[in-house]
Amino acid sequence: MDSRSILLALVAFIVSFFLALLFAPVVISGAKKLKAGQPILSYVEQHAAKAGTPTFGGLIFLFPTLFTTLALTFTQGLTVGTIAALVMVSFAVLGFLDDFIKIRTKDNQGLRPYQKIVGQAAIAVIVAVYAFKTPSIGSGVYFPFFGREIDFGVWYIPFAVFLYLSLANCVNLTDGLDGLASGCSVVYLFTYAVVIVLTTLASGGSDGSLLLFDFALTGGLTAFLLFNTNKASIFMGDTGSLALGGASAAIALFSKQPFLVLFVGIMYVVSGISIIVQVSYFKLTHGKRVFLMAPYHHHLEKKGFGEAKICAIYSAVTLLMGILAIASTVVGVYGIR
Repeated sequence: MDSRSILLALVAFIVSFFLALLFAPVVISGAKKLKAGQPILSYVEQHAAKAGTPTFGGLIFLFPTLFTTLALTFTQGLTVGTIAALVMVSFAVLGFLDDFIKIRTKDNQGLRPYQKIVGQAAIAVIVAVYAFKTPSIGSGVYFPFFGREIDFGVWYIPFAVFLYLSLANCVNLTDGLDGLASGCSVVYLFTYAVVIVLTTLASGGSDGSLLLFDFALTGGLTAFLLFNTNKASIFMGDTGSLALGGASAAIALFSKQPFLVLFVGIMYVVSGISIIVQVSYFKLTHGKRVFLMAPYHHHLEKKGFGEAKICAIYSAVTLLMGILAIASTVVGVYGIR
């Protein structure tokens, strides 16, 4: 990767940011006219005042990201960055269907859980096979602090599918407060951008398309965050959260650094595990709970934390773990002991 690739990625950030900034009022106005208000779950009574807030906000960063990625890589053919963008769009389409059903039925159920999983799994299998058969990606992955590539062989495919499903749903679960998922995702994406630069420079690789896509998504999402922080003018909806989960998994896998998700994606992990623990304990004890409410950010709300403070805590923890992820990459790639 040369300085031109890094400069082009920075251009992608700026272009996507300003496109999203211009596109946001159009999406918000259109969602209001279509009465595309987000139904609120009945048991989240503290969010009752948010009923009717427009959804489909994921479109604000999706279109600028896709346009910027395609516009800046069209001369290179079908790149890894382009595929990552298509993965994002595929998960977004599934999320859009879910949001559309919620709005149409005025109910927060949307697609059935099995329908979501089947759709996500179908996309994940296709992309996992693509990655497995693509020489520049392959079945090898790196572990944090460990410099050598480990070949997963055919086990790479189920591993990749698991990561896609896990991240898509955990990001979706984290999208429960104004600016929570979007704030954590900006830090996540920026961390992976640094990791991609470090690993590509060390390996002598020349394909900067994944970095370009990462920066384009970071730019669009940063602009969206301006409209999504408390009190949110619009929610990203499943259109945005599933797209972010799919894109996050694609970036982690295509960069060959999927285990860094355990660091920089820690708050997504917390959201997913808190649900699993809550449901499991509830069933085992016939009605007892570990948390006042799950996912964990709702537990903090019940404890009296404000939305802004919870978002700040989540973003700060993500940032600290992101620094650790970058440090682990430096140690692994450059052999610093």
